[in-house]
Amino acid sequence: MVTELLLILGFFAGMLGALTGIGGGVLLTPILALYFGIPIREAVGTSLVAVITTSAASSSVHLQRHTTDIRLGMTLELATALGAAVMAYLVGYFNRSALEGLFAFFLLYSSITILAKGGKVKLAEEEQSSAADQTVIPPYEPKRYPLGMAASLVAGALSGLLGIGGGPIKVPVMYIFMNVPLMVATATSNFMIGVTAAASAIVYYRRGDILVQYAAPLAVGVFLGSLLGARLVPRIQTRVVVYLLVGVMLYLAGHLTVHLLRGWL
Repeated sequence: MVTELLLILGFFAGMLGALTGIGGGVLLTPILALYFGIPIREAVGTSLVAVITTSAASSSVHLQRHTTDIRLGMTLELATALGAAVMAYLVGYFNRSALEGLFAFFLLYSSITILAKGGKVKLAEEEQSSAADQTVIPPYEPKRYPLGMAASLVAGALSGLLGIGGGPIKVPVMYIFMNVPLMVATATSNFMIGVTAAASAIVYYRRGDILVQYAAPLAVGVFLGSLLGARLVPRIQTRVVVYLLVGVMLYLAGHLTVHLLRGWL
């Protein structure tokens, strides 16, 4: 019964992760810890496997459609992978509550900003989903690379700390601050999160913090869900993806806030 639940959970987490570009870790880490009784460090390590699977499955589809900005992704990934590897080693020396609080604040701020911007989505971005078999990307030029690199370093660190792949930071940063269309931001994030998660997962695996009996069925479900999610992206309006992304970010911000409040009370 547990295996079937993990398959279903992985399927929906993978589909949502592929649609929004943030990986499935944002859902899997708290669910594994709260409802399956897995210690938080093992939940983080196990969810990283799902994030890697999401990236592998969805990136293959996005690369075929040429919606991934490979140059931008490789540039930002240099900082992200460094942050992920360093934090995975130093996770025991940092104030986890302070980092979770900062992360929750950023998610809340980004959600409000994306909602404000989402109400004024460019016509060209909406038109990309009007044809099921044709992908239309509006012309753009990424801006503020130093800010993107700094945010990617933080995203990598939070990936190593929380097992989320860094997508909840990289997608809003690329979309809000770097002038990247949302479809390209989600595709590029899916391309990057696998490398980010792998940098942390190696350390977690060496410590024995990846539970194979949970990771295996999750990976199967995530792979199937990610393939479906990536193929649904061109058929879904940008505004819907905006609301999905904001919904997941608000969920994660609320979860982290409740977790912090419980620790203080």
